[in-house]
Amino acid sequence: MSPPASLPQRLYFIRHGATAWSLTGQHTGRTDIPLLAEGEQQVLALAPWLHGIAFSRVLTSPLQRARRTCELTGLGAAAEIDPVLREWDYGDYEGRRSVDISRDRPGWNVFQDGCPGGESPPQVAARADRLIAGLATAEGNIAVFSHGQFGCVLAARWIALAPAQGQHFVLDPATLSILGGRPGHPGIRAIALWNASPAPFTAPLRASQ
Repeated sequence: MSPPASLPQRLYFIRHGATAWSLTGQHTGRTDIPLLAEGEQQVLALAPWLHGIAFSRVLTSPLQRARRTCELTGLGAAAEIDPVLREWDYGDYEGRRSVDISRDRPGWNVFQDGCPGGESPPQVAARADRLIAGLATAEGNIAVFSHGQFGCVLAARWIALAPAQGQHFVLDPATLSILGGRPGHPGIRAIALWNASPAPFTAPLRASQ
């Protein structure tokens, strides 16, 4: 697969590489765990896709898995830490898997129900909306290093969908997505690229990261 072409005035969303909990499907919100060696290799494989692109801003979540991903792509020196980009706060469900939570709470869905002691879908959507509003007047390409389920809500809000619609997006570790506009139609937001990776991620599908 060839790397995507550089496009002007786009938000390049990079999800961090694999961690121990992303492999096991444990919800990883505020827990600040590092990348696995495998996760670092994933990011290094993705990094050339970002080389040669001029970024007017580089933003990263304060959590080390996102910051390290940013560093490995070569953009760490320009990075601004933005708390808005942190992962969903899973509250009482931190470190648990969806399959285990569903045994206690059948039918539970984080994008619809949120987490006791943590964030609700409207609260996560409000963070995504703050990011979008803050970048509305920014010029040039913007790199954003963040997390899986926050990224899914961001994509939903980018195209004016409810936060619950984030459940229909999937973000694997060390992937690139591009949020921009529809060519020839000013003012219409579009998803130009989603969940792209130099090589398929072969671990079983994770519930959340």
